[in-house]
Amino acid sequence: MPGGPAATGPGIGANAPKNKFAGIAMTAFAAFGGILFGYDTGTISGIIQMNDWLSVFGTPTGDPSAPYALSSSRESLVVSILSAGTFFGALLGAPAADIIGRRLGIIMAAAVFVLGIALQTGSSNIATFVVGRVFAGLGVGLISTLVPMYQSECSPKWIRGAVVAGYQWAITIGLLIASVINNATKDRTNHSAWRIPTSIQFVWAFILVTGMMYLPESPRFLIKKGRDAAAAKALSRLTSLDPTDPEIEIELNEIRAALVEEQEIGESSYLDCFRPSHNKIILRTLSGIFIQAWQQLTGINFIFYYGTTFFKNSGIANPFLTSVATNIVNVFMTIPGMWGVERFGRRSLLLWGAAVMCICEYIVAIVGVTISVENQAGQKALIALVCIYIAAFASTWGPIAWIVVGEIYPLNLRAKAMSMSIASNWLWNFAISYATPYLVNTGPGNAGLQVKVFFIWGSTCLGCLIFTYFCIPETKGLSLEQIDLLYQNSTPLTSRKYRQQLIANDVHVADTLTGKVHTDDKASEEKV
Repeated sequence: MPGGPAATGPGIGANAPKNKFAGIAMTAFAAFGGILFGYDTGTISGIIQMNDWLSVFGTPTGDPSAPYALSSSRESLVVSILSAGTFFGALLGAPAADIIGRRLGIIMAAAVFVLGIALQTGSSNIATFVVGRVFAGLGVGLISTLVPMYQSECSPKWIRGAVVAGYQWAITIGLLIASVINNATKDRTNHSAWRIPTSIQFVWAFILVTGMMYLPESPRFLIKKGRDAAAAKALSRLTSLDPTDPEIEIELNEIRAALVEEQEIGESSYLDCFRPSHNKIILRTLSGIFIQAWQQLTGINFIFYYGTTFFKNSGIANPFLTSVATNIVNVFMTIPGMWGVERFGRRSLLLWGAAVMCICEYIVAIVGVTISVENQAGQKALIALVCIYIAAFASTWGPIAWIVVGEIYPLNLRAKAMSMSIASNWLWNFAISYATPYLVNTGPGNAGLQVKVFFIWGSTCLGCLIFTYFCIPETKGLSLEQIDLLYQNSTPLTSRKYRQQLIANDVHVADTLTGKVHTDDKASEEKV
């Protein structure tokens, strides 16, 4: 399931008191974009099971008990085409972010999304519905790049992880709302059964656009464009300090210093994202691309795209209610992840999350192949294990994959590298959602794996664990500039120790440029 921050400066509001939450509230609101992402992702799994939708877009079966059905090819097209659109939308997020800005880019993305929803709501044939899914996907792809980028650039470092994790939380809330509304409208006997849950997305887009109208632009984007006065005004809103406050100028100077250093190196193109360099940019680019790929390969979207179908085929009496239950777990278990990411760290939670998911999925596969669909106790055990698996994902890999790609890139390359990382998420999302019906369904041309598909997801979760161990450093508590230093002077295996040194000595990029030793008279618990 599927966003980057500046690698410069001590973090917006780093020297502002922690009780000034104006900036946090503003950047947290941007997470509302995740509602669009989650709702659109979650609503389709229920819609394709609704009788009226099947009568419009399905094919006759001749069976009075199920008069219409979707072929595997049409099911995979309808579900996965959104991800194809989001892939290109994520790539377009880089020029949008660098040309018109993070804030206006989000507003533009919402407009594209609305076009897609309008086409889906008014469609009466499969072609129009699919085109609508493509445009909605373009909007969601843009949002999935721009929102975490905006949040990371505007959040204080001491709570940056939790703020960006709020984006994933909003995604889970969108998924839950979708499952609740689907359950409420599924039994309607006319087009409103699926047009109501589809058209409600106009409301989410309206709320996002209205709120973003009042939020400031990213100070880092404004500095990059040479608009220093506007950057000072935006930073003052985020920190609740006066634009003339010395702390504002200190932070802006940090951003300028790091930007100048990056521009002197000359890294600014897509190709530069893959060139070996002193700051290990190729490792950082590939780490972002692969962590988003591995997030999809955990198999989580199998549950949220095809969960209703899977539970129905497993003999569950009310698969729609089961889908609501799994989404409730997803929402509430994201909250401890938002808290734990700043307490236990990114790397630690990724390792533990991968281990728990791996164990759960292997057990689901083993139990699933050894019991019958009539075994109610066994089916309840499967649901419980799936809920534990979702809880592990929601509190670790769900939010942290977005946090990592929001922290690891330098300013000059951030939009480009981040857009490729998010595009990787959507490329794998598309591939998995397209292939799943063929893997799971029975009949000619299908693999007929059914519950055995969890053997695949368990193995990919093992891959997640190995990847994290060797490729992801610990970045908890570091400013974005310090993460740049972390990559230059340590490896993922030695990152924890070096991170402690950076925090203890309060080292910043400006220190390395001037040769001065940075000192801070604040007590350690006050440092942010």
